[in-house]
Amino acid sequence: MSALAPAPEVEELRARVRAFVDERVIPAEPALDRHDEEAAALMRELQAEAKRDGLWALGLPREIGGGGLGFLPYCHVNEEIGRSEHAMLALGTHSAQDATMLHLFGTPEQKERWLRPLVEGEIYPSIGMTEPDAPGSDPTQVKTTAVLDGDEWVINGRKWFITGANVAAFTTVFCVTDPDAPPHRRCSLIIVPTDTPGYVIERVIPVLGEVGGAHCEIRLEDVRVPAENLLGERGRAFEIAQARLGPGRIYHCMRWLGQAQRAFDLMCERALERQVAGGRLADMQLIQGFIADSAAEIHAARLMTLDAAAKIDAGEDARVEISLIKFFGAKVLHDVIDRAIQVHGALGVSGDTPLEGMYRRARLARLYDGPDEIHRVSAARRILRRYERRTTT
Repeated sequence: MSALAPAPEVEELRARVRAFVDERVIPAEPALDRHDEEAAALMRELQAEAKRDGLWALGLPREIGGGGLGFLPYCHVNEEIGRSEHAMLALGTHSAQDATMLHLFGTPEQKERWLRPLVEGEIYPSIGMTEPDAPGSDPTQVKTTAVLDGDEWVINGRKWFITGANVAAFTTVFCVTDPDAPPHRRCSLIIVPTDTPGYVIERVIPVLGEVGGAHCEIRLEDVRVPAENLLGERGRAFEIAQARLGPGRIYHCMRWLGQAQRAFDLMCERALERQVAGGRLADMQLIQGFIADSAAEIHAARLMTLDAAAKIDAGEDARVEISLIKFFGAKVLHDVIDRAIQVHGALGVSGDTPLEGMYRRARLARLYDGPDEIHRVSAARRILRRYERRTTT
């Protein structure tokens, strides 16, 4: 058996997760997509079922209420969760990045107030990094400030594309606390409850025609929070954020495999059933090329993702592997969904299949948690440094 293959108990868990997603979550997608009170009640019902079935927060440590799966076994499971956009929330994996950050860097008081209810699914988090007037790929240009005034931080600035801010209990804000320090020691992370006076959601940003999403623009105007809301050490925002973003990029890649596989399944089913002049679409060589290319790309992305996850589990430096799979996985996701839409024809761009929503989110995949270009450059530089060391020793 391959070292990357799931152990029997992980395979059994993976099958249970897939059954939950396919039988409970996917049929509920039309209702969940409405984002109304009925949708919220249905989501709470699904979450209760996931907890009852032992499928809740599987990738989080046991000591904070999760399932305790390591990166590699969770990679196998999270691919199944990725089959539906709503499954993250239904299975309690939506909080993984923020919960991990609080677990690693939070004080006992912060963990009691925020981490416990976060893992339980009672509240939702958001992270405030990106700003409209600063490139998201260069956090050293953040302009939001936090000044210590007695025993309170006073925060001023603007953030946008703050996912989930409109439902979150708090936003962990990336802000300048030490403007005269070196660039990577200027910023700190501060937990800001979203009901704090001066915290204003300006709008939910329309994204590729979707107006009811969760990407928010917020304004922080003389927002005051206690000094103890500082997360981790002052001036260490970059290190803490990387501890959040590195695993988060792998989480994305795991779920993208599930999205790509679902699109692939739909493409194959459509090709077999659709009759055209001369027979089925599946009998056309061009469509067979779509299927072969997609199968090869998904397989390659899966192996790359599993390899990166295995390195993280082994405590090895996986930064190159993470960068490679981040931009490669995003491209595979986009290309497979694009081919599936082409095979479906006009049906593929309608709301009658999940493909049009999947395609919209796939385009965003090339931007969030660092645009493709940054990951390409980062991976290339690290690879070249390895060759440099070989030639100078």
